[in-house]
This record gives sequence, C-alpha cells and structure tokens, in this order.
Amino acid sequence: MPETVLPVVEQFYSIQGEGFNAGTAAYFIRLAGCNVRCEWCDAKYTWGMSGHAESGVCELVRNVSEAGANAVVITGGEPLLHDLSDLCSALHELGVRIMLETSGTMPLRGDFDWICVSPKRKLRPLNEVLREADELKAVISRDDDFSFAEENASHVSGKCVLSLQPEWSRMDAVMPGIVEYVKRNPAWRVSLQTHKFMNVP
Repeated sequence: MPETVLPVVEQFYSIQGEGFNAGTAAYFIRLAGCNVRCEWCDAKYTWGMSGHAESGVCELVRNVSEAGANAVVITGGEPLLHDLSDLCSALHELGVRIMLETSGTMPLRGDFDWICVSPKRKLRPLNEVLREADELKAVISRDDDFSFAEENASHVSGKCVLSLQPEWSRMDAVMPGIVEYVKRNPAWRVSLQTHKFMNVP
C-alpha cells in the first residue's frame, strides 16, 4: 500500500498559544487547503491546496520524533480535507498526543486525543463533529457572535470545554463584552492568542 502523502504548508515545534491547551509544547503540522476562507483568517496562505511541499507520513513522524515532542497539533487551513487516519496511527505508535484544530465542516478521518472545533458562519460545523468536540472555541468579532457560539454549544457533549476568543484585530473593541459575558455565563472561559504576545509561531 502506498504511503499517505500530505500537502504541508509548514511544520514547527512551538508552544500552543490558544484554547484549553495554551502554554503547552506541541509540534505543529499545518496542512494546505481550506473550504471556509474567513475574512479575518490569519493563515490565508494555507487556503490553496497546490504549491506546497508534500510530506509522507514517515517523514512527518520522524520530524516529530527528532523534535522530542510529546504532542502534535494538526491544523490548517482545514485539516479534515485530508484523510488523517494513517498519520494519526503512526503518531500514536510514537506515543504522542494528537490535537486537531478544525472548523468541523468535514467528517472526522483520524483518531484524535483532543478535538477543538472553531465554528464559522460561512460554513457551519457538522453536528456529528460537534458531538465529538473536546473544545468549542468560538471567535468573537461582533455582538451577535455570542448567540452563534451558544447555538453551536447546544450540539456539544457535556465534556466539551467552551471558549470565547476575541478576533485579534478587534480585541480591544470586543474584550469588554467577552469579559462580561463570561461573568454572566461561567460555563464559558476566555481564550487568548497568547503566541502572538509571546512572538512565537
């Protein structure tokens, strides 16, 4: 059987900057291709599927091993445009924890230890993915984003961590509202893009 090959925009060992796992070391594998294409996306260079280096599963796992990482974040773009089953199996054989960052718009293909769904209005997440989410990370850029966050939260399980994250370019404008919302609705927590403050990728 031929080895699975994936279009990799970039890969690097760094610190998880946002969400529940913020502050922990992880090896990032950022895959090409996106079916959502949000206007405020900070990784628009990932949208196209072509023009990126292709890496086989064995090479990716070797890079993770050489970095000494015990956790991997698979992100994009939208990583679920790709079948990640072989990559997940090989990474689990290495003994690392696998965290997925997804819009939830495509079916799950792979075995993940932590699934973070960040819902987008342009293309809404599948309920089947929301039910599997370990974390719902809703980006807030305007007042009606709170109701959109709650709408998605109605589909997750009781184990799911609920996070509200200010859209980076609007942080000063929306942060007071997020703080007040979390105070009134303590099931939610605040997520910040701490990697941008730390100036790490």
